[in-house]
Amino acid sequence: MDVFKKLAPFIQDYIYDNEWSELHGNQIAACEVIFDTDYNLLLSSGTASGKTEAAFLPVLTEIYNNPPKSVGVLYISPLKALINDQFKRIEQLLQQCAIPVTKWHGDASLAKKNKLIKNPSGILQITPESLESLLINKKSSCLKLFGDLKYVIIDEVHHFMRDVRGIQVLCLLERMQKLTDNIPRRIGLSATLGDIDAAKTWLNSGTNRICAAPVTDEGKRSVKIFVHRFIKTQQDNETRADSGDREHYEYLFKMTLDKKTIIFTNSREETEFAIANLRVIAEKNKAPDIYRVHHGNVSAFLREQTEDEMKTSDEKIVTGATVTLELGIDIGSLDQVVQIGAPGNVSSFAQRLGRCGRRGQIPQLLFTFTEDINATASDFLGPINWNFIRLIAIIEKYTKERWIEPLTLLNHPYSLLYHQTMSYLVSNGEMYAAELAQQILTINCFKHITLEDYKTLLSHMLDTEHLEKTENGGIIIGRAGEHVVNNFHFYTVFTVPDYYLVKDENRAIGTVDKIYPVGIRFSLAGITWETTDVNQNAKVIFVKRVPGISVVDWNVDFEGELHTILVRKMRDILLGNEEFAYLSDSCAERLSEIRFLARNCGILENIVTPLSEKKFAIFPWVGTRQLHTLHYALLSRGVKSKILWTTCIYLEAFFNGTAKELEDIILGIVKTNLDVHKLPLPDDAQIEYKYNEFIPKGLLRKQFAEDFLDFKGLRSDLC
Repeated sequence: MDVFKKLAPFIQDYIYDNEWSELHGNQIAACEVIFDTDYNLLLSSGTASGKTEAAFLPVLTEIYNNPPKSVGVLYISPLKALINDQFKRIEQLLQQCAIPVTKWHGDASLAKKNKLIKNPSGILQITPESLESLLINKKSSCLKLFGDLKYVIIDEVHHFMRDVRGIQVLCLLERMQKLTDNIPRRIGLSATLGDIDAAKTWLNSGTNRICAAPVTDEGKRSVKIFVHRFIKTQQDNETRADSGDREHYEYLFKMTLDKKTIIFTNSREETEFAIANLRVIAEKNKAPDIYRVHHGNVSAFLREQTEDEMKTSDEKIVTGATVTLELGIDIGSLDQVVQIGAPGNVSSFAQRLGRCGRRGQIPQLLFTFTEDINATASDFLGPINWNFIRLIAIIEKYTKERWIEPLTLLNHPYSLLYHQTMSYLVSNGEMYAAELAQQILTINCFKHITLEDYKTLLSHMLDTEHLEKTENGGIIIGRAGEHVVNNFHFYTVFTVPDYYLVKDENRAIGTVDKIYPVGIRFSLAGITWETTDVNQNAKVIFVKRVPGISVVDWNVDFEGELHTILVRKMRDILLGNEEFAYLSDSCAERLSEIRFLARNCGILENIVTPLSEKKFAIFPWVGTRQLHTLHYALLSRGVKSKILWTTCIYLEAFFNGTAKELEDIILGIVKTNLDVHKLPLPDDAQIEYKYNEFIPKGLLRKQFAEDFLDFKGLRSDLC
């Protein structure tokens, strides 16, 4: 069909006015699904491929031709910044028609929110937390707001699928459906999906609809990648700066000079330190200060200022960032992306690759890392740089195979079950237990949770006074529960640390999670500050800007999980002789050294390798979940083992026997029908979620055993 002719007149005018030569393949495919079927729609394609327009062109046409009696389109985003960015793009589309678009989040206009409640129509853009608040505090208004809702657009589907907020979104949508007796169509947008079928299942949850996921040919894209290495030697006593670090940052200064760049790191500390060093080098070279920092602890004002500068400034802004700039905020065309160290996984690499190469450019990625050649190790595995090998594996899996980690869905989200139970009671008031169970357990996200488990949770909540029974036998929020639900942070299902606001006079710089006493210096937003005063009651740290480089640390940062396919690729790289053109000479030499070490110590052929008389390395070459399963299975056989760091791919075991005897124990384990529930898990074994402290330990243990441990995968991989 001629899709263009079916679009609303104002959209046709928009296309003409913006001189589009043609519609993208995904835009045509989306129009065909929306216009010709009643299916849900999943759009997965690269960053800057026109996914937003692909969703909105047909959807706006539909609500233009048949105006709903309420809000017609609900757009759900993980970030307020992404809402603000998309708001501008949608406003441009709607300039020549009367369809309104309203932002709804903590910083949005209260007057415009009230206007929408009085006269609900058009498009509502919202975060999961604000939607939760709406369903709790304005339930009657929700019936009017969403009674004739036609479409729900969920942006950054891959982000929601790997996060507990995604379960929250699905719960809220089903609660809305029950309230309004209306099931709108869903449209999911994503740039990086490793398992399309899993994403379709996730998007369809609770709708009983088919989901279309049209595949469009975007063509093969070229990509320029270069990996460079720096060696730490001895410390310079005069500057107390490592020579390898100095060389590294001087290299980054030259490579980013007059190039619009994002420098990604895996921690906020590293981002702060990198940008602080680049600022000092720029000052020495009398270069302009074009260095910015963008992460969750930098104030919203400074983050938005950075986004605007990157998009509109004539200067070539260089911004240090963590995951906050992985998502699709429009910052215009980049000259390159730099990654310090290895990204956590292939999905993160794909997101960061997608930030460059917009508007016809060839994506250009520069990877840098430093190594300490003076580092000592207790065994011969110490000199192997596993992050370096992981980096090569990530590059190879994505650029040559377009492989991305499939997402593992959570079947026992007890923390969310607690949260939604409390949310439902706040919204509805007193309910009988059977009635509450009927409402909550019929939400599709909780389909694997048994009635017995829910009774256990409700009983525990009554015992701990999070709930209480009325004289009529009903259930209401209890004394302890009131403290939870009356907290502003109740709407969030992720942990929000207890932050202290950092202010320079009256200007907010950002937040830190600990007090820096008067006179202490620390870094924030890439600038060094000195504390001048602390107001502990108001949780405010007053600072002044000072010269030099300082450090800052946060209590929580990146935690990784590796998939078996990626770990096996690491082994293939060590076994093979392939040369990688993107490696610098120094990196190529380092790879040869590591290959030599790995091949000669036996870890590539043997499951068990002796490290000393009673210490062994166990290399099953499996993913993080399977490795943890083997760790606990060995403990059940009396073999002590440990995982040395989060992304470690082997176990260190202590055993009074031979390597052959230990290997026989391992092979014996995978040949049994292991019951993961009977493994000797520690008392604090749990998948970390916000409301775990209110969940019985038995349920947390069950969740860990069934949703994290993977004996089936371990047996499949080793047999």
